[in-house]
Amino acid sequence: MKRILIVDDAATIRLFNRQILEKAGYHVDEAVNGIEALEKSLLNPYDLYLVDVNMPMQDGFSFLRELRAQAIPQAPAVMITTEAGEHDRQQAWESGANYYLTKPIKPEALLRLVHVLTGKGA
Repeated sequence: MKRILIVDDAATIRLFNRQILEKAGYHVDEAVNGIEALEKSLLNPYDLYLVDVNMPMQDGFSFLRELRAQAIPQAPAVMITTEAGEHDRQQAWESGANYYLTKPIKPEALLRLVHVLTGKGA
């Protein structure tokens, strides 16, 4: 079973995405900020990261930079944010993101992307 880590400080967003992904057969873990996400990533390998940008204690950009610096198996990461500016997109790529989505996200679009990035097909 493919493992996904949702990193977002908003409980409603985590729950919404978790329900969509678990219904599609994924194992889902959650983290409320980049610090918790990095701790979990060092303990468990994930197949995909869904990462919010704006979070307390450690934002999504910082989390991805730290994650990419670790000597662990690396998985794709999708930045999911309300920030739609070109500067934010550029910072996401430089931090190690593989894809960038702006909120709100349609469940079908999220699932299509997750299937592709985890190798489950379209």
